[in-house]
Amino acid sequence: MPAQPLARLICGIDEAGRGPLCGPVVAAAVILDPARPIVGLADSKKLTERARERLAPLIREQALAWAVAEASVEEIDRLNIFHATMLAMQRAVAALAITPSEALIDGNRCPPLSIPARAIVKGDATEPAISAASILAKTVRDAGMRELDARYPQYGLAGHKGYPTAAHLAALKRHGVADFYRRSFAPVRDLLINPPLWTEEEGA
Repeated sequence: MPAQPLARLICGIDEAGRGPLCGPVVAAAVILDPARPIVGLADSKKLTERARERLAPLIREQALAWAVAEASVEEIDRLNIFHATMLAMQRAVAALAITPSEALIDGNRCPPLSIPARAIVKGDATEPAISAASILAKTVRDAGMRELDARYPQYGLAGHKGYPTAAHLAALKRHGVADFYRRSFAPVRDLLINPPLWTEEEGA
């Protein structure tokens, strides 16, 4: 099969980590190789963790190009989560070894890019390149949460991955706000403004 002309290369872009209370927001950009389709690509949120971990190395091995980038907690607090997400997406596209002719972005907004871009609502379920990007972004961010959990096990980050579960909010009240938390997010900001005088365990 002849090589696909570079002018027709499509890049899929997605992010992971907009909702959690801590850690960076991670974006990935992937240009799939039409000659090497990857079976099983789907929205990362619909896949099991085992399936994501199986597919991620396949994507890295078989894609024509891929890149993962992030925006830091400090950038999230300074810019807000939307603009930080757009920044992470820009960085991922800029880091690609091949320049695509078009970018397909999951959602309803596009980051400013030097190439044409289209936003596709639920694109992570319908566009294989976006599905691949969602898997890379999710697995990279989850790995970062597990690394943080090894250093700060009291927050339970390996389990909830930073999302505001009841157990996470209770741990945050009990142990305080560490430097990897997003201070602009309401549950964290409220704790900083009005810290508890005692934990529920102490008050029981």
